[in-house]
Amino acid sequence: MPLFERGEVTIYYEEYGEGFPILLIAPGGMLSALSYWENTPWNPIEQLSDRFRVIAMDQRNAGQSSAPITASDSWHVYTDDQLALLDHLGVDQFHVAGMCIGGPYVMGLIERAPQRVTSAVLFQPIGLDNNRDAFYAMFDSWADKLKPERPEVPEEAWASFRESMYGGDFLFNVDRDFVATCRTPLLVLCGRDLYHPESTSREIAELAPNATFIEYWKEGEDLERAKTAVAEFLSHNTPAQAAS
Repeated sequence: MPLFERGEVTIYYEEYGEGFPILLIAPGGMLSALSYWENTPWNPIEQLSDRFRVIAMDQRNAGQSSAPITASDSWHVYTDDQLALLDHLGVDQFHVAGMCIGGPYVMGLIERAPQRVTSAVLFQPIGLDNNRDAFYAMFDSWADKLKPERPEVPEEAWASFRESMYGGDFLFNVDRDFVATCRTPLLVLCGRDLYHPESTSREIAELAPNATFIEYWKEGEDLERAKTAVAEFLSHNTPAQAAS
C-alpha cells in the first residue's frame, strides 16, 4: 500500500503510467479520494496514464488518508499535503487536474507554487452562489462520521474548521483578484448544479487571462470531444524538454 507519512499525517496515493507528471485531485467534497474518479463521466486515470505519470491521492481524513484535526485547519493544510507528496515523489513541475472541491485545491496550488504548476484542468469547480448552507451541511455530514473516532477534538475546533473552509467567497480559498492575475494555462469544464454552479465556472474562465472554457462535456459526442481537448491541452502545455 503506497503511503506517504509526514509527522502525524498519512497520505494514501497511487501512481500510473510514465511521462510528465500530473496530480489528480478527486471529487467528493471532504471525502475527496481517488476512488471517486470511478464514478465520474470519465476516469482521467485511465485516459491519461498512457502518456503521463498520473499521481492520484486521497486527501487527509478521506479514503485511506488520515491526519489530526485542529481549529486552525483550512485549505492551506491540504495544499501542504499535496506539495509534500510531490516533493516526496521527486516531482518539481507538474500539471494538475481537479474535479469538484479539486477546483479550489488546484487554484490553491497555483497560488502557493505558481512556478511548479505548468497547467491546470478544473472539472466543474465548486463555488459560492446562494449555496453556502449546502457546503456547511456537507462538512457537518463528514464531521459527524469522524467525531466518534476523534473525541479529543472539541466542538469549537470543528466549528472553526468548517468556517475556515466554507465561510469565504467565490472559490472559498482564493479570490477574484488572484484568478484575474493567474497566468497559468487553465482549462475549465463547466458545472451546472448546486455545488458546482455554472456561474463559478464561467467567472473563472472570464477572469483568468489564459483560460479555455468547455461548456458541455459529460455525454455522447461532447464527452469524446472533451476527452480529446483535455489530452491536447495537457500535451500542449507540457515543457518541451519533458515532451521530447
